[in-house]
Amino acid sequence: MMIETSNLLLISCDPEILRSAIEGNSALARKLDVTVQDDWTGFGVAALQYSLDKVTDSEEERNWWTYFPVHKQDNTLIGSGGYKGRPTTDGTVELGYEIAPNYRNRGLATEMTAGLIEHAFKDDRVKAIIAHTLAQDNASTKVLHKCGFQKVGEINDPDDGLIWRWERKRQ
Repeated sequence: MMIETSNLLLISCDPEILRSAIEGNSALARKLDVTVQDDWTGFGVAALQYSLDKVTDSEEERNWWTYFPVHKQDNTLIGSGGYKGRPTTDGTVELGYEIAPNYRNRGLATEMTAGLIEHAFKDDRVKAIIAHTLAQDNASTKVLHKCGFQKVGEINDPDDGLIWRWERKRQ
């Protein structure tokens, strides 16, 4: 499964791709036939392992976890993104994303997020998409604003402290 935008190919990670990513950048570069930079992810191996466990446990979780954005012109992996699982019983999915430092401030996080939103809403079960950010204006809050999200609340997270909850409902 792949989502294509103007500048990006968002590759849905199956167990093989996730295992390659966990093994290391050179294994991932060989698997995807792309350039992989050292700083492509800040989420780290634990997040990849968690995603691998989820997609391995249930066929229904496939395409609802990690996506790798490849910059088409550079054939370079520039971050990661995706969802935190398939739609809930009330029709909600949660979205997350990151872009490597030297690809930031080019609109690519917004482009990736828009592609993930469009893909999610193709599934009739999805009624709303949520996201969480640190409780301050930053690059992520700008991306969410541009992609039509509304700030709908604040949560006190045991790990991150105060965070903002964002939501975009199906039109």
